[in-house]
Amino acid sequence: MSELVLALIAGGVVGLALGALGGGGSVLAVPALIYLLGFTPAAATTAALLIVVATSLAALYGHARAGNVRWRTGALFAAAGLLPAAVAGALAGRLPQPLLTAAFAAVAAAAAVRMLRPARDLPAGPQGARPTRAAGAGAGLGALTGLLGVGGGFLAVPALVTVLAFEMQAAIGTSLLVISANSLASLATRGATTAGVDWTVIAPFTGAAILGAWDGKRLATRISGPLLQRTFAVVLLAVAAFMLTDALT
Repeated sequence: MSELVLALIAGGVVGLALGALGGGGSVLAVPALIYLLGFTPAAATTAALLIVVATSLAALYGHARAGNVRWRTGALFAAAGLLPAAVAGALAGRLPQPLLTAAFAAVAAAAAVRMLRPARDLPAGPQGARPTRAAGAGAGLGALTGLLGVGGGFLAVPALVTVLAFEMQAAIGTSLLVISANSLASLATRGATTAGVDWTVIAPFTGAAILGAWDGKRLATRISGPLLQRTFAVVLLAVAAFMLTDALT
């Protein structure tokens, strides 16, 4: 199968995940770029951020029109994570790659477990009314995002649901705002590395991802929040198992 076809298929899947689930783009894009398209881990991380920025902004537009974005809380959530992301990103370069991969898998699995908790276990209260908790959760997410080198949507959605009691649709829409901000901040520190990105692969990958994101957004309106939540958790568990196996071999 040609690189172009693989890029189109992988891009469609990444976009579908971002549009429907509000996250998982980098988690899915990085393994696809490495194992299907032959990118080095460093190039794959940078390329994934480029793909996720474009796809997240496209998906964010659709969710914003549907009223699913909590702008004030989302902006606070994202802003609180920028400095921790920069500090953690500097630390990540000094840690062994297998350790980072194992940590990534552990965090993804923990997020999935939290998402599988029954709705009655989630905190109650009005959406967007906890600025202090939003800032605290955003700072923690930013640190993990900087350390693990991804957009962070797979962590943002569980945090918005469990910490701030967002409904699933609002968590999905708002997470796209957080993903866009975190990914742009990460790219700002990787400007020199974008020169080595293969645009003949990234361009069709990104185009397919954007189209997939629109389909994912429509899918999200037709499926119940709890089902989306369980689907997201299963995806996270599968990715965590794959990455942990790769780190240990």
